Amino acid sequence: MPHRGQESTDGTGDGELAVPMAWLYAEYIADELLRSGDLMPTTSFEFRAGRDALALTVFLSDTDGELSGIRVITQLETWLSLTAYDQPWQEWVQKRLADLTADTAAVSATATVSATTAGRTTADPDLALARSAWRWLQETELLAPDLNAVPGGAAGAGEDEGPKVWIPAWQLGLPLGHLAIHLF
Repeated sequence: MPHRGQESTDGTGDGELAVPMAWLYAEYIADELLRSGDLMPTTSFEFRAGRDALALTVFLSDTDGELSGIRVITQLETWLSLTAYDQPWQEWVQKRLADLTADTAAVSATATVSATTAGRTTADPDLALARSAWRWLQETELLAPDLNAVPGGAAGAGEDEGPKVWIPAWQLGLPLGHLAIHLF
């Protein structure tokens, strides 16, 4: 189901506001997955990191330009494989964002405002929000347990005990998102 309403949600209207429906839907899916896992308070930076990492995964894995509510369950395995520990998620995100940006630029260069690339238009507020989320995930650092500093990789006796290290938000959010998918 294309994410377009009757009133210029696709950015092709007469100067009207383009609504980033694909990004908002991806963010909603990520939010619901994390809330159902009940892994951390919804007001925490860790929750935001998990939500943004999952939303990027959902948004960027949607190669058809249509996030279908019916297909969410069928996409869980794809999202699990993309967010797995041994996968190059960071490189995948950068490549997908670059590809979408290039596609959008190519459409803009041909000046066909009504043309779409993978369901996304030249005035792409979805892509802008995805880039913003990625920038936040890269530039924001969160304090996390340093599992490499503890013998055997086990955490200390208490949650707040043991060595800590500052890491980019995506490095904390990605495993939280992966775990939330597992718990769903």
